[in-house]
Amino acid sequence: MKIVADENIPLLNAFFQSIGDITTYPGREIGPEQVADADILLVRSVTQVNQTLLANSSVRFVGTCTIGTDHIDLAYLEEQGINFAAAPGCNANAVVEYVVSVLDVLAEQQGFNWQDKVMGVVGKGNVGDRLYQALIKLGVTCLVNDPILEATEENESCEYVSLDQLLAESDIVTLHTPLTEAGDYPTYHLLDAARLDQLKPNAILINASRGAVVDNQALMSSLLAGKPLTVALDVWEQEPEINRQLLPLITIATPHIAGYSVDGKIAGTEMVYRAICRAFGLPSRVRVEGIKPLPKLKALSFSSDASLEEVLSTSIRSVYDVRQDDALFRNSLRALAEDASTAQVFDSLRKHYRSRREFSTVKIKIKKCSGKVSSALKALNFNIVTV
Repeated sequence: MKIVADENIPLLNAFFQSIGDITTYPGREIGPEQVADADILLVRSVTQVNQTLLANSSVRFVGTCTIGTDHIDLAYLEEQGINFAAAPGCNANAVVEYVVSVLDVLAEQQGFNWQDKVMGVVGKGNVGDRLYQALIKLGVTCLVNDPILEATEENESCEYVSLDQLLAESDIVTLHTPLTEAGDYPTYHLLDAARLDQLKPNAILINASRGAVVDNQALMSSLLAGKPLTVALDVWEQEPEINRQLLPLITIATPHIAGYSVDGKIAGTEMVYRAICRAFGLPSRVRVEGIKPLPKLKALSFSSDASLEEVLSTSIRSVYDVRQDDALFRNSLRALAEDASTAQVFDSLRKHYRSRREFSTVKIKIKKCSGKVSSALKALNFNIVTV
């Protein structure tokens, strides 16, 4: 079989070389010519998979190694009898850790304890639910909005509120919805000018879902008008051609890398690999434990007199400090001419992203660890060792 794949999918050969011959391309360059004689197409979120791409191809299976599917025409695949698989939840931990790192940095910059704030979680899918569970374990007051889940959950795991109430009452709002333009609850420009006005003064807004969930032009107008709002954006409208005039107004800015941990990306590859094995009746022999790279940081050690705040902040930043991604993004764009395209820089930063690991890969060693410290670290998925 012939496999055409996005070159940024990790461990591609390790997982798929026994299944077929692999040809790779940059994701945005995968077009009808590249997939014409392919049996399997493997993509990430930058490749639009639809009739235009596949109409004259021999593709029998499409896999996206991402949690989102807004780049896939699912109805067309179903009509054509093309098998499909995604990787829901593969990078959920990484996105949660991105949000936590943002909160840790902003808390230091603005002088507050983020665990004392009211958090509003919009979208309680794989990422939103995992964030909610962590926050609840940390004792954070959470408001949740997800009208689809609210209508379908038989045993509600939390008390849902309207989006209007969440925006009005939350100190921190974090967005984790898919991007949809149809249905009863479309999320395109979910936070438009009117909804942005509903945010509390001095609120914090984090978007690590899809860029167009927030109306970027309305956001820029609001910030230029002096609305007291702190914004962290990992996703942007029209990316990779982002609005560079918006960038200086954003407190933490990153190029769509919130879920880009090594562990999350490998998990996405593995999920699609196993789906292909099932679809084609092939043995699933690859075991991720044998091919995943070792983390560079293996352990941290704290003395018994370290405070909860010191332990949490040091642990978070030692594994992932979002300020590094923010600085690299701004410095890379600063080198561009005023009228130059941002696309090449944006995509290059994603393609050559550093080897970022998740909290769970690090052992935290604490002498006579208190129950409060241990519980907080476990809530964030660290591996605790009491010595």
